[in-house]
Amino acid sequence: MSREKVYAYPNLVTPNRPIAFDEDICIACNRCVDMCQMDVFMPNPEHGRPPIVMYPDECWHCGCCVQECPVRDKGAITMQWPIMLKMRWKDRKTGKHYRFGMRNPPPPNRRPPVGGWDPVSDMISSKKEKKKRDDE
Repeated sequence: MSREKVYAYPNLVTPNRPIAFDEDICIACNRCVDMCQMDVFMPNPEHGRPPIVMYPDECWHCGCCVQECPVRDKGAITMQWPIMLKMRWKDRKTGKHYRFGMRNPPPPNRRPPVGGWDPVSDMISSKKEKKKRDDE
């Protein structure tokens, strides 16, 4: 029986690059590979090199790999958020800027939105009230 070599090829290059590694900082611990729920990464066969992003289109941008990295604060791995997820907002009172996916997000806003929580039921009830007034 002959042994055949098996090769793994990454998906074709797409504009989607969900994760960026800094090869100078990454310690190649492969914790991101183990943590990824979608199996986007493959351990690099060259010892000491960052993992290979095999299937970038499969990434859900959950950030588990970034959170698991022991040297993430130094910039070894960064999440490249798609444009639709680069949501930012500013707190009017403090002037602080926040973004989607940040570590310590602000507390949720508990005030009801303009128009109430359920504008459809409010609209129905206001129509009923108007009809009552018209009938009188």
